[in-house]
Amino acid sequence: MADGDGPVRAAIASDVETMRAVGIAAGERFRAIDDPRISGRADDPPYEIDQLTELVEAGCAFVAEHDGVVVGFMLMEELDGAAHVEELSVHPDHQGTGLGTALLDAAARWGGQRGFAAVTLTTYRDVPWNRPFYERRGFRVLAAPELTAAHRAKVAHEAGVGLDPELRVVMRRQL
Repeated sequence: MADGDGPVRAAIASDVETMRAVGIAAGERFRAIDDPRISGRADDPPYEIDQLTELVEAGCAFVAEHDGVVVGFMLMEELDGAAHVEELSVHPDHQGTGLGTALLDAAARWGGQRGFAAVTLTTYRDVPWNRPFYERRGFRVLAAPELTAAHRAKVAHEAGVGLDPELRVVMRRQL
């Protein structure tokens, strides 16, 4: 799904290394958070080349460009009948320029084309550029009783790789 009118397009194999570099750069921003459970995430390794290549080939990876250079990316999956944003990263030099919003718009199109009624994601509850960013774009935090088994499994998986569930929220935006 290329978006010929905007900065977002489907990722291609040659984007994978740049996507990894963008992820590393975007993760550095967490270092400034005064909670080691979050700041330590800046040291997380990037997605593996094989993982990203598989998502590119499946049509589940998108990139945002500025002047023809990839400066952001998003990874999608289906989760319990919704389009799920697995990852959204924009290089710090390009944050606040609308590229994150453009990527979320692509997520909505991707989900709509597949007949999904919503877009979901997980993010940090109290990191200023996470939950509030998504709330301003129509996402709302799901209360515990609203979480599906797949959402609970996603949160449990994230906990297994070091993302403290006490710091996280699941969010949803209706399409």
